[in-house]
Amino acid sequence: MNPTHKIYIAGHRGMVGSAIMRALQAQGFANFITYTHAQLDLTNQVAVAEMFSSEKPNYVVLAAAKVGGIHANNTYRGEFIYENMMIQNNVIHQSYVHGVSKLLFLGSSCIYPKHAPQPMTETDLLTGVLEPTNEPYAIAKIAGIKMCDAYRAQYGCNFISAMPTNLYGPNDNYDLENSHVLPALIRKIHTAKINNLPTAEVWGSGKVKREFLHADDLAQACVYLLHNYNAEGLVNIGTGEDISIADVAQLICEVIGYKGTLVFNTNKPDGTQRKLMNVAKIHSLGWKHTTSLAQGLRNVYDDVLQKNIF
Repeated sequence: MNPTHKIYIAGHRGMVGSAIMRALQAQGFANFITYTHAQLDLTNQVAVAEMFSSEKPNYVVLAAAKVGGIHANNTYRGEFIYENMMIQNNVIHQSYVHGVSKLLFLGSSCIYPKHAPQPMTETDLLTGVLEPTNEPYAIAKIAGIKMCDAYRAQYGCNFISAMPTNLYGPNDNYDLENSHVLPALIRKIHTAKINNLPTAEVWGSGKVKREFLHADDLAQACVYLLHNYNAEGLVNIGTGEDISIADVAQLICEVIGYKGTLVFNTNKPDGTQRKLMNVAKIHSLGWKHTTSLAQGLRNVYDDVLQKNIF
């Protein structure tokens, strides 16, 4: 991959896609193909085929997806499996049809079984039942991994898959109904502070643990894999460290400067008790994250304030 190559980033305005574009730009890449959802509906097979035919990308980063937290995943189950399957089927297949040199498919740690051993290794895939609340999304992402491997096996395509842990960073979704846990906590605690509220609500018991990776670290890992990884199977991308929801909520309080009390709403679901990535594989390939959670949260909150996001 060199700066003359045309790189199609599907989902370039999202948190992941925009971070990967920034990382590539920092390395001198500038020949990007980008389309907004209004310009190109990736669930439309004909439209995607026409775009590939006219643009002829050399490399593809598939960061476009329908995503959300527990509430969104559990409420819009049909939309999550249909839209994600359609997006990846169209983009992966057209990448094969038009001879793309390399494709990077991005999934999620929710692909692993609900009761997978901790930390979760790449070989734990398909060894048990999934977490029910996000099963449709997880099945779509598993299908994407297997599709990349199948196209590699039958057609010789250099299609690779990366599975990031829970992410946060610039261009995150802060909608309280559809966001992931960390941006939701940032918004709730920020709102409690500016309104001088005595309490801030946290969904669930606060006891479950999650691993968090800054989107810029993920982007660096993805660019590293684009340069250095050319094999079947998935690669976990994470920190290898996790923290309870209660502790991360308290850390956010410290970053924001909120002095009130956290109230845990146990009527809301916790989801999987723990989802920690085993990152030995990507460490062995030569990459490791560099942003601590505390510093990453400070950077994100500064970004929120500068952009007056809410």
